Amino acid sequence: MSEATSNDRNIAVLTHLGGIFFGLIPALIVWLLKKDDSAFIGEQSREALNFQITVLIGYIVAWVLAWILVGLALLPLIYVGNLVLCIVAAVKVSKGENYQYPLALRLIN
Repeated sequence: MSEATSNDRNIAVLTHLGGIFFGLIPALIVWLLKKDDSAFIGEQSREALNFQITVLIGYIVAWVLAWILVGLALLPLIYVGNLVLCIVAAVKVSKGENYQYPLALRLIN
């Protein structure tokens, strides 16, 4: 794979950080609009989208489990995990490195 340009890295950083505030929407938009422009953007937006889908599934499960009080403990853990992993991903892609989230379901290929 060729070197990612500065613009590609900036878009990838914003895609990963966007997941903290807006969930899967930024990753979905970037993946749909920019996946064919750059292999780096396509790969990183797909990775961010897969992770945000996994986080959404985690939130849904936690809300269901909140009825038996177990989910109340999971909600902040999911939030902190999303926050930390999105920041780690943003730092890695800002350096031009590929990043794969741990524990993410690979639903979009």
